Amino acid sequence: MTRPFRGALLLAVTATGTAICLSVLAGWQRGGPLAERLVWVAIGMVLVVGGHLLPSLVRSAPLVVRGVAGVLWLACMATACYGHLTFFLLAQRHAGELRAGSIASHALLPANRGLTAVMADRAMVAAQLATANIRHCQRDCLTLDARRLTLAARLDALNAEADDIRRSQAAGDRVTAERDGLTADPVTVRLAALFGTTVAHIDLLSGLAFAAVLEGVACLLWTVTLRPLPAVAPVTPISAPVMTSATPTSARRERKSNRRIAASDPVTPSPIAESADLAVAQLTQAIAAGHVRPTVADIRRHLGCSQGRAAAVRRQLVSLNLTA
Repeated sequence: MTRPFRGALLLAVTATGTAICLSVLAGWQRGGPLAERLVWVAIGMVLVVGGHLLPSLVRSAPLVVRGVAGVLWLACMATACYGHLTFFLLAQRHAGELRAGSIASHALLPANRGLTAVMADRAMVAAQLATANIRHCQRDCLTLDARRLTLAARLDALNAEADDIRRSQAAGDRVTAERDGLTADPVTVRLAALFGTTVAHIDLLSGLAFAAVLEGVACLLWTVTLRPLPAVAPVTPISAPVMTSATPTSARRERKSNRRIAASDPVTPSPIAESADLAVAQLTQAIAAGHVRPTVADIRRHLGCSQGRAAAVRRQLVSLNLTA
């Protein structure tokens, strides 16, 4: 097993395991009683595993089988993506609830009365104060003045209470706005503002994208991992040549065999070989005439060659029986 194959297999198992976890969580949250949840979980697992392995399993099947498998694969992908989308939306909602729960809900105590009741009392007191102000004092002026002061103080108290209620309502509105802002993902909010759509649409599209990418990667990895291995041609072992000890008899036989092969298969001599043969022929004539002795020294002086070359020429003359 090569390293790229092990890497592809590890990624394929990881992708399929992740998809199965998403389907299990989505099925568990979708069902009601325990039996329904277990059925939803089983359905999700079968659809995910079938969608991932189906392209590889029917690769070499007939065309009709592959066509039916293609339709079933599309159905598996659609249902698996639907389950993944359910998980993504529920997870996003749960995360938003946790973020919104971090806002303190007891920052301001709620008012004892509503603004409507306070404003009704204020209107009644204001009317009484207006009536007291238009009355003319004839005998008991101190009592009228005291009533006017009492009504004015009560009106001020009602105004203060109404202001407190308004501030409390404004603070509550700010907390609600902050909670609403934290419920949605910050990136989703900015994308919705960028494309001019709603946060719900962005959540739906992003969930579908995540699910499609996960399923596509898993199917591709399993297709690569389960591809058929190429056929390997058998290798014929080549036996190493057997080295035998060289003996004089075998050496002579080999030389004779080489001479027979050379005689039966003539090869066009090279210019260097022709010049060497001409020198040997001239040397042979000189030795026959008695001008040169068949010794290495005389051959070297006659040919003007090296010691090794003169020795080789003498061995050649010995093989031709010209030194006797």
